Amino acid sequence: MSTLRDLAEEHTRLRPADIDHLHRIAGDWQLLSDLSFADLLLWVPVDADGTFLCVAQVRPTTAPTAYQDDQVGRIVGGPEVAHLEVAYSQGRIWREGDPVWYGDVPARHEAIPVRLRTAEGEAGEVIAVVGRDTNLSTARTPSQLELNYLTTADDLAQMIADGTFPPPRHPGETTSAPRVGDGLVRLDAGGKVTYASPNAQSAYRRLGYASHLVGEDLAALHRRLAGDPLDGTEAANGILAALRGEAPPRREIDARGATMLTRALPLMPAGVPIGALVLVRDITEVRRRDRALITKDATIREIHHRVKNNLQTVAALLRLQARRVSMPEARVALEESVRRVASIALVHETLSMSSDEAVEFDGIVDRVASAATEVAATEVSVGMRRRGSFGVLPAEIATSLVMVLNELLLNAVEHGFPPADEADIPDAAPVVVVPATDPSTRPEVVVSAHRFRKMLHVSVADNGRGLPPDFDAESGSRLGLQIVRALVTGELRGTIELRAGANGGTEAVLVVPLARSAPDGRSQP
Repeated sequence: MSTLRDLAEEHTRLRPADIDHLHRIAGDWQLLSDLSFADLLLWVPVDADGTFLCVAQVRPTTAPTAYQDDQVGRIVGGPEVAHLEVAYSQGRIWREGDPVWYGDVPARHEAIPVRLRTAEGEAGEVIAVVGRDTNLSTARTPSQLELNYLTTADDLAQMIADGTFPPPRHPGETTSAPRVGDGLVRLDAGGKVTYASPNAQSAYRRLGYASHLVGEDLAALHRRLAGDPLDGTEAANGILAALRGEAPPRREIDARGATMLTRALPLMPAGVPIGALVLVRDITEVRRRDRALITKDATIREIHHRVKNNLQTVAALLRLQARRVSMPEARVALEESVRRVASIALVHETLSMSSDEAVEFDGIVDRVASAATEVAATEVSVGMRRRGSFGVLPAEIATSLVMVLNELLLNAVEHGFPPADEADIPDAAPVVVVPATDPSTRPEVVVSAHRFRKMLHVSVADNGRGLPPDFDAESGSRLGLQIVRALVTGELRGTIELRAGANGGTEAVLVVPLARSAPDGRSQP
């Protein structure tokens, strides 16, 4: 199904600012749907003959829906949308008319014009209509809670018609909580509580207030309840701001080991402030789990930090031993081990600064490539370049992959570009090191990466002398290539191919699955 924006751009002439306003309504209208006990459908005019297109729909969580089928994408006209045409053309809320039937479900129609206020703060033209359709099959005498819900819903509906609802969203805020069912408090223009739902009363009881809320000055109550005076003042100021017609950010109140999230919305139908709506939610358990996760994350980062320090200590010991060894072969082996340990330490260093078990791998590759050119045993100056992005990789892939790339880069630099006086090169065809001023032919190693269908494709290509004629990757005795094959086929569950490059030189091609393997052999995202 197409999105709201897709449908509006394809079938209407609405401006981008109009569509953005419709998005804001669709992002915050679950509140109105729950308060109304009704389905909300967002209709936009398609042409001048009274045809309307449904671009969004929301069902109430407090009552049965009037529509079993999804209405988004439906285009209707004629008598069926007469109430929408009245609201759109006359710019007023339409509530007249007899109930209609959708199959065997009786429903009541209402239509609310949608306006976008101008830059000067004035109500603009009607750009859409919100249909409010209530399932009447379970109609009964409303309770006090339902009456307060419906009264508040009517106030918000008028604010949609005025262009003052929904309020601007604060950066970083979502629309998921608190909800109507979590707890609702309605205030009069003086900030006194006129109604508090049972769930709201329970949330305040958790904070230590055992009396009834009705009649209380909510801003003053927040100051008294909050364990931190600063938090209490901020929560109280949020209530006062809503009473002035502003839309303050959500606030949390901590008291007696409990935490409550509050959201204050101004009620100002027809532009007249008449009070405020305060939604509350007890989030004590949510914050307890958050604190546990923060502690766990901090512990994991500390472990990675210590592992990195231990690996660096091991590398330093190996380096010290290499200096004391007289045999060249042993010294080379120890120096290679130092580089391998250091590459693993890079991953743990990155993980120690991350909030999860994943790393931004491009920076690690760049550091490994830079180190490979500095420590490689060659007299040739080789350039390193990365093409594409590895993106964010889980730790179990990053640790093995960095070792593989470290070996491939060192092999490319050390064996792809030998010095000109190397003994096994014929005199008639000496290897000439091209000056770095010619970027098209200078010695270079290129690391390329891209993702395709949950697979990571990596290549390490050089423009050096290429593979020997008798080279066999499977039976090769070099330790570096043995490590590469073992890690790629074992730890990474991927494939590797060493081949001649398209433009000369050597190319190593890796294909690594990004999905983890489950214990039963199936893949996990």
